Amino acid sequence: MFAKKLLLFSAVVATLGFSSCQQEEEISNKEEASQEVLTQIKTLGFNNQNVQKVEGGYVVEGDIFLSQDDLKTAHNTKALRVGEAEQYRTTNLVAVSGSRLITISMDSRLPSSYIAALDEAIARYNSEGLSITMQRVSSGGDINITAAPRSAQYLASAGFPTSQGNPHNNIKVAERYIGKNPNTGWFATILAHEIGHCIGFRHTDYMDRSYSCGGGYTNEGASSVGAVHIPGTPTAADPNSWMLACIGSGQNRPFNSNDKIALGYLY
Repeated sequence: MFAKKLLLFSAVVATLGFSSCQQEEEISNKEEASQEVLTQIKTLGFNNQNVQKVEGGYVVEGDIFLSQDDLKTAHNTKALRVGEAEQYRTTNLVAVSGSRLITISMDSRLPSSYIAALDEAIARYNSEGLSITMQRVSSGGDINITAAPRSAQYLASAGFPTSQGNPHNNIKVAERYIGKNPNTGWFATILAHEIGHCIGFRHTDYMDRSYSCGGGYTNEGASSVGAVHIPGTPTAADPNSWMLACIGSGQNRPFNSNDKIALGYLY
């Protein structure tokens, strides 16, 4: 059995190569979210357990960034469902008029070895013939990849599109957990996953993240949302989606057939 460790960090301390005392020190220094904030997060339809307070907002469900403004905004979240393994999206999507180019940059202070994984993630999207295309630029991208703070308890995090129809503009990656020379397919899957959030996807196993993360049944959070099933997709569980909440060490998840249907449906 391989260790699960995409975005919900706390379950995989032993696999990441540092001691429990270091883990405890970081957690003890972490600022707690107030009860008011936890209530706001739950009202928005997200799980409010293991919330991480970060600069400018909070990380919920392992890797989803919510800003302070997000907590104050009324959302009417819709959902896109693929069989029993559900592809969820937010109300806000990237606005497209015919076609749209999304540029992605990576902070030059991150290891240069990360570029290969980003190029692979971009190629996966561009090979699908979507109405959105992606291109890596040296700086100032619509989505910019930067280093997560040292206190981060996740491998990577991102947010959702804005109400103006733009992708979320930042992905944070934790270099000390990912390493300086990660497996390209594995890291490309992580980056493609976070780009998925930036363009409006939630986790495929939203209704039961134990499906990919292990442990007991865990629903990420109920919400009064609509759901649209895509005709022709299976009704059985989907073990290989790129938007599953957790991933095995070194595992590579290119888009499977259901992912491609979901991407094509939205874009």
